[in-house]
Amino acid sequence: MATAIAMGGGGALELHELEKRFADVTAVDSISLEVAAGEFFSLLGPSGCGKTTTLRMVAGFERPTKGEILLDGTSLATVPPDRRNVNTVFQSYALFPHLNVLDNVAFGMRYQKVPRKERERRAKDALELVELGALAKRRPHQLSGGQQQRVALARALVLRPSVLLLDEPLGALDAKIRRQLRLELKSLQEEVGTTFVFVTHDQEEALSMSDRIAVMNGGRVDQVGTPLEVYESPATLFVADFLGVANVMRAEAISSNGSGCTVRVGEFELRAGCGELGCRGAASVVIRPERLEVVPLAERPGENCLPGMVDRTVFVGSNLQVMVRLVTGEVVQASIPNHGEGLEFHEQGKPVAVHAPAEALRVLAGSANSG
Repeated sequence: MATAIAMGGGGALELHELEKRFADVTAVDSISLEVAAGEFFSLLGPSGCGKTTTLRMVAGFERPTKGEILLDGTSLATVPPDRRNVNTVFQSYALFPHLNVLDNVAFGMRYQKVPRKERERRAKDALELVELGALAKRRPHQLSGGQQQRVALARALVLRPSVLLLDEPLGALDAKIRRQLRLELKSLQEEVGTTFVFVTHDQEEALSMSDRIAVMNGGRVDQVGTPLEVYESPATLFVADFLGVANVMRAEAISSNGSGCTVRVGEFELRAGCGELGCRGAASVVIRPERLEVVPLAERPGENCLPGMVDRTVFVGSNLQVMVRLVTGEVVQASIPNHGEGLEFHEQGKPVAVHAPAEALRVLAGSANSG
């Protein structure tokens, strides 16, 4: 980014057994989280999982049914929204159409009783931070969607919050602009040092920007971890299936030793090298498409292979997505990188085998739904 401006520093946020009920519906079900000062933390999950309700409780727009919210160790229970050192950026940027960009950014400082010259200086610095200094005199309708999003960010950051809450702020933008702004948003957060709590249902957004992610499901937190941890080592079937593409197959866990767990998929025995290695009985095995190898049926290695045939293929430029219907009846997806040398396995009905390396095959207790 072009310049740095003085910010209030990042605040540490703690949620203890936080719950929110609407009549007989529990939207947030006793979640506990710790967000470190200066962290980019994402709440990820499908619609209705409780992530936005959680954000609104932190902002003060919803009152918790029970539980506690602490900012830098101080309870926010009795603090009204306008007195909390947090600010929110929504999907709808809500810029004032009758004010120019500079006045939009400076507007909130009037209520902080910041002197006029100081308001103007800080607003200009904030616009330079988001690389919109040259557009200070424009009105919102003269800006693109991506530029309006940057103005909304500048307006929030200029108030120097300890925590900035972002409720799907990129959702209204097209895919190309979203990809560009993801990089800019993470760079901005690292520069200003403010704690960001980011709500999204888009796993790519969460994986590409976050220091840590809380994956929410049905009002609860299924797993908290770094992007690498939640992607490579999902704790539940929901996390495995929701975060990226995952091949989930029904299995029976039959034995284990120090190096893995033997599972039966249909009539075939496979060795899973990670996950809940001590489980027995109904289970599921999970493997990512990029870790699954497709080989001609005649060339299949002996261990951890399942025969099948090519069901269909999808060429997406950087790779070929190969859907293989296994002899067990389940369909799995493999991702074959495009190295510019021609791609095999594009013929529908071609006999093949899929090889699932033990170190990439994860066993989880509980049976997957048939697919």
